[in-house]
Amino acid sequence: MVGPSALALFSSRRDHWRRDRRGRYLDSVQTRTTRDSYAETLARLTALAGERPAAALVPEDYAAVMDRWDAAAAATWNRHLSALTSFTAWAGQQEILAANPGRRLERRKPARRGDRSIPRARLDKLFTDDRHGLRERVLWRTLYETAARAEELLSLKPEDLDLEFRRGRVTSKGGATQYVHWATGTDRLLPRLLRGRTSGPLFLADRRAPAAGPLVPVVADVCPVTGRGRLSYPRAEYLFKQATAALDPHGTGWDLHQLRHSALQHLAVDGRTAPELQAKSRHLHLGSLGRYVQLGEQTSAQVAADADPAARRRTR
Repeated sequence: MVGPSALALFSSRRDHWRRDRRGRYLDSVQTRTTRDSYAETLARLTALAGERPAAALVPEDYAAVMDRWDAAAAATWNRHLSALTSFTAWAGQQEILAANPGRRLERRKPARRGDRSIPRARLDKLFTDDRHGLRERVLWRTLYETAARAEELLSLKPEDLDLEFRRGRVTSKGGATQYVHWATGTDRLLPRLLRGRTSGPLFLADRRAPAAGPLVPVVADVCPVTGRGRLSYPRAEYLFKQATAALDPHGTGWDLHQLRHSALQHLAVDGRTAPELQAKSRHLHLGSLGRYVQLGEQTSAQVAADADPAARRRTR
């Protein structure tokens, strides 16, 4: 766990924070994926604050932290700002901060996005390309077949898997324990990825986890056989973008969330009802499915082709 490193500023003499209490804020964040995401933001705040106590933080400090993501997408900016906002609220409750250093920062409105689904033909090409590593192919295919969030699958452990019923136990948004279900493609690859492992992370990082220092992960995030840690979301996202740049018409590559989006939109195209899509996506409210069931470019092209008089004459 990276919490202690992210909160090193609390060890200053002025605030009287002991070394073994530096992770108090991140420990207060109940969802592990949120905690790990927030730790990245707070690590940057710690580095910029240096030896100054938390009470000395000013708006310029928060602005300098957010400069790191100034050119990022609105969703990325908002995620890091949420980390600072959450930390500020907690620090206020603990009477560490008397003023809000983030008062000058505002959330950004995401740009309107068009069709976010990935064409099935390109997904088939991606999933069957042996040039990509087994770990990546399992993750990508499982994300698509389960329509799960990437954070949920990256948190999986071998003991969370029920191979007989093709399902995995995940901690969903909000902390609920739920099951996601996959199909034949994932079912054929998972045993190869496991290779007899029964504990530790399902998706392992490329390197061994550090054995000493502030970045030592918790025991559950280290494979007892290989000593490797858990694959991080940023690393998984980077590898997916690199692998899909050549398939993306814009040349930038796709993000992992588009696999979830594609799965739900393809199911909608196939005629699945809204309640069925809700069961698959595990959204609490049907209204949240709106952006997934807006049939986009592929449907538009098919409608045009079906309505083409010349095409109808050719099929006679």
